Amino acid sequence: MRQRFWVLSAILLSAAGLVLAQPTAPRKNTAAERVARAFLETMTDVLKPTARVAAEAAWVAATDVTPEHTGARAGAEKVAAALSGSRLLIERTRAFLDKEGDLTEPTARQLRKLLLGAAENPGTIPDVVSRRVEAEAKQSGILDGYTFCLRPGRSGTCARPASANDIDGVLRKSRNLPERLQAWQASKEIGGPLKPGLVELQTLRNRVAREMGYSSFFALQVADYGMTVAEMMALLDATLETTKPLYDGLHCWAKYTLGARYHKPVPRLIPAHWLDNRWAQAWPGLVEGTTLDPLFKDKTGPSIIRSAEDFYVSLGFPRLPGSFWEKSDLYPPAKGSTRKKNSHASAWHIDGETDVRSLMSVEPNAQWFGTAHHELGHIYYYLSYAVPDVPYLLRAGANRAFHEAIGELAKLASQQTPYLKRIGLMRGQDAPNATQWLMESAMESIVFLPWSAGTMSHFERDLYEDALPSAEWQDRWWQHVARYQGVEPPGPRPAGLCDACTKTHINDDAAQYYDYALATLIKFQLHRHICAKILKQDVRSCDYAGSDAVGKFLRGILKVGAMRDWRALIREATGEDIGPGALMEFYQPLQDELDRRNAGKDCSR
Repeated sequence: MRQRFWVLSAILLSAAGLVLAQPTAPRKNTAAERVARAFLETMTDVLKPTARVAAEAAWVAATDVTPEHTGARAGAEKVAAALSGSRLLIERTRAFLDKEGDLTEPTARQLRKLLLGAAENPGTIPDVVSRRVEAEAKQSGILDGYTFCLRPGRSGTCARPASANDIDGVLRKSRNLPERLQAWQASKEIGGPLKPGLVELQTLRNRVAREMGYSSFFALQVADYGMTVAEMMALLDATLETTKPLYDGLHCWAKYTLGARYHKPVPRLIPAHWLDNRWAQAWPGLVEGTTLDPLFKDKTGPSIIRSAEDFYVSLGFPRLPGSFWEKSDLYPPAKGSTRKKNSHASAWHIDGETDVRSLMSVEPNAQWFGTAHHELGHIYYYLSYAVPDVPYLLRAGANRAFHEAIGELAKLASQQTPYLKRIGLMRGQDAPNATQWLMESAMESIVFLPWSAGTMSHFERDLYEDALPSAEWQDRWWQHVARYQGVEPPGPRPAGLCDACTKTHINDDAAQYYDYALATLIKFQLHRHICAKILKQDVRSCDYAGSDAVGKFLRGILKVGAMRDWRALIREATGEDIGPGALMEFYQPLQDELDRRNAGKDCSR
């Protein structure tokens, strides 16, 4: 995940790519163009150092959670918010855009980014913006500083405190249903402390967005794509409709497999604690003979990250700067340490230049191997567009999904059998059956779409666009989980809880989860182009590593930042508009296989 700071949204929105050479923009030397450029240079000189200070404060607050660091973050972000959303900036930017026909496209794009960012922090309601900054910082402090409890002790104490990695480990390894239930329930306890903050943020975020004419905070975030809420939801729903037959087949096979595993009657909806992921957003561990964890039994956390770096270097990218290794926070806190840190993997671009960092808790297993490749994708994206040819305000991307797509593309490449053999992790006898491997892959990519395009995006649309009352959050959440994912809680979930609040993004990367759904589509479109057009290899057994041509293609995408419209970028990169065609082609062999495996079974849900 790229780390997003709402106070910096005018500056660091995301990243996208370009394959063809960037066309030369018309040279305009109008008075409006000259004045607008001078204004942009001034704003860059003001915003850049302020943004760096805010990012640095947020980094400290995420890697060492204390009340003091949370307060320092809030203070720095208030200053940045006041500048990026000032009345003068809004008025001047609007005035320039009223004469957009007299401006070059790069100048107009920078102004539009400034105005979109100002909508996050409008100086017309400074008290609301200030309260939002404080609420955001407080919410992140609660989230990052929370200690899970796998076994309660006496008198309200905890006999077995746990990290997020510990809970994931239980769900990944245990076949004991009571133990799994305890771990799953422990993972949801954080929702209670987070709910009051989200109640406050729902109101504050919507007030900020509506001040600048958006119907809701969700609509403001969707606007980065140049789309309305209705257009975004239509794209998501169309994707779900296309992929539904394959998902339904996987769901049917999975619930019968799990019923047999736990010696239980086959359910209509899958109990959430039967699955290895806390939110059922991926279903690893169901397909026999496909786990890659044994390949990493002799590896270390540092070797995992170095292996990911080597992947990019083999494509012609440079080694990571020394400051990355000095400043990043890459591993779990040492046993016995009292330091708390954010448990969600993320990549950070602190200064818009070469200060790039990653926050992870890497352990030697297959999950973190893929995550390391993903996070370094963000890092190399940052470094690629941090060049003089890309104005500071456009060192981002055509839309946020492209950033996630590049990370996910690298993760997909890292899971290909030829690549694992090339780097010595897998020997011939270790290679999984091709059909089984494809099934396991689908348990991540296909299963992810009903979660991302379905549950998360529809819940957050309801949360902001409909201002869903907090008393209805719990029921609505589980309605969406049942409808889109075919999953149910292990037992009744009281209305006063907030299971939705347990997802990091609901709190600190709000109303943007469709980024990941669209990134899944873009990932497979780019992958198909690389394998079929550049490498002439099977898309299901494709090795990028060592290819200068693949590296050139990817660098062409990364280096232009936000200089182009995203719709043009995807067409130029893949020859098609965004859509699920490449994804469905990748998994096409599974449909007949699932029909065969599910024959005679009750697949209703």
